[in-house]
Amino acid sequence: MGAVRDARHSWRDVLPSTLTLARLRAALVRAVRHGGYERDTLLFLGKSTLAATVAWFVAHQLLGAQSPAFAPFSAALLVQVSVYRSVTRSLQYVLAVVLGVAVQAVLGFLLGPRLWTFALVALAALAIGRWRTLGPQGDQVATAAFFAFSAFTVVTSLDGRIAQLGNVIMLVLAGSAIGVVTNLLVFPPMRLRSAEYGLTTLARATGDLVDDVATRLHEGVPDSETTSYWRYRARLLGGTVEQARSAVRTAEESVWYNPRVMLRRYRNRTSVAGYEAATNALGRVVGQLESVTRALHHGREAATGAETGYVRFLRDYGAFLAAVDEAIEVLASLSQERLRDDIGELDSRVQRAREHADRLATAARGSALGPDEYAQAYGTLLIEASRFLDELSYAHSALSQGWEAQGWEKFR
Repeated sequence: MGAVRDARHSWRDVLPSTLTLARLRAALVRAVRHGGYERDTLLFLGKSTLAATVAWFVAHQLLGAQSPAFAPFSAALLVQVSVYRSVTRSLQYVLAVVLGVAVQAVLGFLLGPRLWTFALVALAALAIGRWRTLGPQGDQVATAAFFAFSAFTVVTSLDGRIAQLGNVIMLVLAGSAIGVVTNLLVFPPMRLRSAEYGLTTLARATGDLVDDVATRLHEGVPDSETTSYWRYRARLLGGTVEQARSAVRTAEESVWYNPRVMLRRYRNRTSVAGYEAATNALGRVVGQLESVTRALHHGREAATGAETGYVRFLRDYGAFLAAVDEAIEVLASLSQERLRDDIGELDSRVQRAREHADRLATAARGSALGPDEYAQAYGTLLIEASRFLDELSYAHSALSQGWEAQGWEKFR
């Protein structure tokens, strides 16, 4: 009976908890509702699966390759978050594979398929893989050399070995092309979209986390599992920040080739520089949000359950973050058609958040904690509250100046 109970407990440890399933459902809801890390992950998985499947079909069914795995491996590897990155990585990858196959071919044909030949192939491939030009694809030199050596040992005739190595390169080229084309044609990455889309997508993803933290703080001190999950989500937002900045940079370059900027009706639209500054400000907010989640994780250790002032402070901090979320919501719904009104609404919501922040220092002063515990529990949270306001005010100022300067007028 004891063994049965132990087995049951082991199965419970393996099965996902109710909390984990709830978080998974919440992530799926966010993916459906708006862009961000969750949606990017789902699109990446879908596109990679599609590219790998098409590459396998081409290699196995159409080309009749004996080692068709090279093609789907290459295709899945080159579905990147941006088309530009897919192209550059594909060039590096193809070069790495060619070098790996070439190393194996030279040493294999000269020395034969022996164990010490493989050791020399591994040494040479790993050394070449450190070449800076190959970038992150340097490891593929050794991978290609190992696969090629495996294929080389299967075939005994000279002509068969030459044909086998040629097939490897052909499959790599086919898989790479399929991966890049899939990335370009199937749900193109965010860098092909507007600066406005990049900013609003980042704002929605950031606002989701801010809202979750604010809601939970109203209930009291969060447990360590919750704060660890918040820290994890905050780190993931870094990828969304980079995509948003990439979208803004691409939009700025495309302005010079957009004939619509010649139209007079665009003279009062904010410049791309305004979106760029606001996006950078929001990116810094993400960094500050990660600092807040880290402070909440460690602060609960400094303030024990008897420190009721810390509990009240967290409720006030939750109200402050809720006000911050309201300001971020304005950035998440920005539209060129109502930009003047959005800028005014952003200003009023930032001022409302500032009023909540003024209460935080007062709430923290009554703490019975010692200096070190006080700094750990309250210090970072108070500093980041001030920085939140600074960045949101900067975003408002950047958008306002872009409007008032009539940034698009200079393109008439």
